Amino acid sequence: MIAEMIEANLFENIELYREIKGMDDHNPVMTQRFGADPYALVYNGRVYLYMTGDDPVYDAEGKLQENTYSNINTINVISSDDLVNWTDHGTVYAAGDNGAASWGANSWAPAAAYKNIDGKDKFFLYFANNGNGIAVLTADSPVGPFTDPLNGPLISRKTPTCAEVSWLFDPAVLMDDDGSVYMYFGGGIPTPDMASNPGTARVVRLADDMISLDGDPRPIENVKYLFEDSGINKINGNYYYSYCSNFSMTPDAEKELGFNQGEIVTMVSKDPMGPFEMYKPVLKNPEYFFGLGGNNHHCMFEFKGQWYIAYHSRILEKAMRMLGGYRSTNIDKINLDDNYGPCKSEGTTQGVEQIKALNPYEEVMAVTMANCAGVTTRQHGSDAVRYGSGEMILTGMHDGSWSCVEGAVFEYGSPSGIVVKARGRGTGVIRVSLDSPDGEAVAYIPVKAPGQNFVEIEVPIEKEFSGKQDIYFTYVGENYELLSWRFLK
Repeated sequence: MIAEMIEANLFENIELYREIKGMDDHNPVMTQRFGADPYALVYNGRVYLYMTGDDPVYDAEGKLQENTYSNINTINVISSDDLVNWTDHGTVYAAGDNGAASWGANSWAPAAAYKNIDGKDKFFLYFANNGNGIAVLTADSPVGPFTDPLNGPLISRKTPTCAEVSWLFDPAVLMDDDGSVYMYFGGGIPTPDMASNPGTARVVRLADDMISLDGDPRPIENVKYLFEDSGINKINGNYYYSYCSNFSMTPDAEKELGFNQGEIVTMVSKDPMGPFEMYKPVLKNPEYFFGLGGNNHHCMFEFKGQWYIAYHSRILEKAMRMLGGYRSTNIDKINLDDNYGPCKSEGTTQGVEQIKALNPYEEVMAVTMANCAGVTTRQHGSDAVRYGSGEMILTGMHDGSWSCVEGAVFEYGSPSGIVVKARGRGTGVIRVSLDSPDGEAVAYIPVKAPGQNFVEIEVPIEKEFSGKQDIYFTYVGENYELLSWRFLK
C-alpha cells in the first residue's frame, strides 16, 4: 500500500500530453504518424489499411515545408478487428535505396490483394512510383516482409496504351467471384481542353500469378472530369468504378452532372472492364466537412455486413498545428441506395462505432490503440527492422504521455491483476485507469530498468470493476518500452 501511494504521488503534478484527436472521436484512425491514400484489405476477420507514408519535411532552419510527396517511399500498415482499436504494423520500406523496389523513387497510393496460390495465401502490395508506373511487392503475410518479385515495374510507360496516361498511378484491385483479378489505374489531364473527359483511366486483367498482365490495359471511356484515385467494388452483381473529380469543373458543369470538383464519384457497369455509366457521387472533398481541402482519395470496403469508406483528410495536421498538406486516414460508413449502389456519405471526426468487444484477457499488443499522445512506435525483431513492417513496440514515453483502448469487456467480473511486458534501462510507473488518462486508477505498474529483453511485470488489482470499459495507460519516466499487456481473471 505504501509503495502504491508513492507511485500514485508521482502522477500528482504531471501535465498530461494534449490529445491530438477528440477523446470521443475515432477519426483519424492513427495519430502516431501520418498516413494518406488509404486502401483496405479484409483478411481473416481483420481490416488491414495500407497508407502512403506522408513524412513531414523541414528546411535547414526547422521550418515545416509544404508536402510535395517527393520524399515518400514508405507505406504504413495498421489493422483492426473492431474499427476502433488499431494495431500498428509499421512502415513498409517500399521504394528508394533502402526499399524493396529500390529501382523506384516513390511509393504512392497503395492497393493490396491476396490470393491462394498452390495452397498458400499470398499477399500483393501495389503502388505507384510517383506518376510514372506501378510496382508490385509480395509477402506471405498481410504485414510482410514484402519483397520485389520483378525488380522493375509491373506497369510502365512502355506498357501498351499507357504512354499517353498523364499520371500513371493510383492502382485499385478487384478480385471477382470467379477468381479473375482486375486492376484500375491512371489519372491526370493531358491538356486543359480535355478536362471534361481526360481519357486517362485504364483497366487491365491481371494474370493468375498476380504479378503480370493478362492482356493490354484498356481505356475506361467517358470518365467525366477525371482527376485521380481509382476505386473498384462489386456490389449486388454490379461493378462500381470510383474516382476523384478534377478541379477544372465550372459551376455549370457541377450543376449539370450533380457533383462538385474534388468529389468522389462513381460509375457502374455489368462487366468489370466496362463500359461504365455515370452513377452517383459518394463523398465531397474533405474541405466540405473539415475546412481544409486538397486531393481526395478513398477506398470503399465491406466488413461484417456493413459498407465503409476510408479516405484521407488534414484534421490531424490541423490538430497538431503544423499545416503543410500532410494527410491522415478517416473511416466512415457509406450509404447504399435502393439498388444497393453506393451513394452520399458524410465525413466526420466521430468516425464509426466499435463493432466488436476487445478481450482484455488475451495478450494485447501495446501498439494496439484507439488514441494516444506523447508516444511513438518502432520496429521489433530482425525482419521488421530490415523491411520496416511486422511486429512493433510502444516507445517514446515521457511524463504525462498516454495510450488507450476502447470497449474492453470484463465478462468474468473484476480482474485479479494485470501483466505487461516491458524492457529498457529506464525507470517509471504506468498508471492504469478507466475512462480517461486521469480517471480512476485501478493499478500502478512499476518499471525498474528491466533490461534489454522483455520481461513480465505483474501487479494485483484491488479495485472492483467489470463490464465494458475504456482502458488508459498513463506513463511517467522514460527509456523503457512495452510489447504487450493482458488482464488476469
